[in-house]
Amino acid sequence: MVSLDDTIAAISTPIGEGGIGIVRISGPQAPFILRHLFSPGALQSLDAGACNLEPYHLHYGHITDPATHEVVDEVLAVHMPSPRTYTRQDLVEIDTHGGIVAVRRVLALCLECGARLAEPGEFTLRAFLSGRVDLAQAEAVLDLVQAKTDRALQTAVGQLAGRLSERVRSVRALLLDLLAHVETGLDLLADEIPDRDVAADLDQAAEALQDLLASADRGIIYRQGIRVAIVGRPNVGKSSLLNCLLRTSRAIVTDIPGTTRDTLEETLNLDGVPVVLVDTAGIAAATDDPIERLGIERSRQALDQADLAVLVLDASEPLTGADRTIAGLIGGKPAIVALNKADLVRPGEDRRLASILVAPAVSISALTGQGIVDLEQAIVEAAFSGQVTASDVPVVSNPRHKERLSRALEHVRAALTAARAGVTSDLVAIDLSAAVDALGQVTGQTASDDLLENIFSRFCIGK
Repeated sequence: MVSLDDTIAAISTPIGEGGIGIVRISGPQAPFILRHLFSPGALQSLDAGACNLEPYHLHYGHITDPATHEVVDEVLAVHMPSPRTYTRQDLVEIDTHGGIVAVRRVLALCLECGARLAEPGEFTLRAFLSGRVDLAQAEAVLDLVQAKTDRALQTAVGQLAGRLSERVRSVRALLLDLLAHVETGLDLLADEIPDRDVAADLDQAAEALQDLLASADRGIIYRQGIRVAIVGRPNVGKSSLLNCLLRTSRAIVTDIPGTTRDTLEETLNLDGVPVVLVDTAGIAAATDDPIERLGIERSRQALDQADLAVLVLDASEPLTGADRTIAGLIGGKPAIVALNKADLVRPGEDRRLASILVAPAVSISALTGQGIVDLEQAIVEAAFSGQVTASDVPVVSNPRHKERLSRALEHVRAALTAARAGVTSDLVAIDLSAAVDALGQVTGQTASDDLLENIFSRFCIGK
């Protein structure tokens, strides 16, 4: 892993033009670096012995290159002494003007003064290693940064506040206490062991884990979203449907079949679910155009990678061989049939086309917007497998957490079965120990270095 004795620095804002850019420094040398580079404004001073800026306050001044005495930028700086910081180390943040050059120059000067460039996620890793946050809360930081909808944001904020951690710790504490009781029984005579209803405690733990897992699938959907491939033969209105769903003209639409020759992706927020819409090239039975063939191949790949397919049919025309071929490519994947151009047919006539797939069918008009709200609702219902979405914010939203909680539940149930069957205590203890370990991997008490490296490598540098 990394050394906590190092002082690290990184740019914590996206590179590019903007109002401000932030350089963050954490570690024992952070105050020295600020003292060395920062020239405060009037009525403020930095002496040679310590950083005398009032802590936790922004101070106006300039960053100066100590080698050339060149003023690099006009900045605001804040010094936050340990332990009341994000990392629980001395922390400095320098607010520069946004842009590429200024913020990079300030970072370069910090590195010249003895800091090293932070690894991805190292600031949050230090927060975890110092005990400021547990592993579930640390992962929530990344979820919060990457949230694409309000529901995803609310879920991440709840996890960062410890909603999941508190409940996991409570169950783990119960199982640890129970494990201690069972292991004590291995060394004592039966009449020396205090009475305890082991099965009742295991029942309580299993119920708590079941409650946590009840909304996990919904939480994962809010966090990760779903991919929806819009497929169909050329000129049935796939790109028009994409534009209609996005409420903007994103894809080129013409009367010429085969206008779309590549996949086009856009993200849409549907009732809190991030939906990645993939507009695909029309899949034709055969073509001599090599570019069109490549587009069709990419359409098939997009269909394979999608969580849900929207098969667009032209409701004003009879089914064609290409329609049936595309329906065959969808196979058993969850799908919705969008009967487009419904404004050109009499009510009910388009329903004869829906039999091409065993899937919900929605009559729409990408031209007038007819039925688009119904299609959006059908997509949301398909995302949740037809279940009614609850209004409460899920506690579990991370597939890793779901897997560990499920594993813990399996071991608790195995221990419960063994206890009720009168199996020896040492076998019950094995499952109890495995459940405790699985829960510890959620909050970090039993996390390996490999697991930590895998998690924090997904963060950006500077977070």
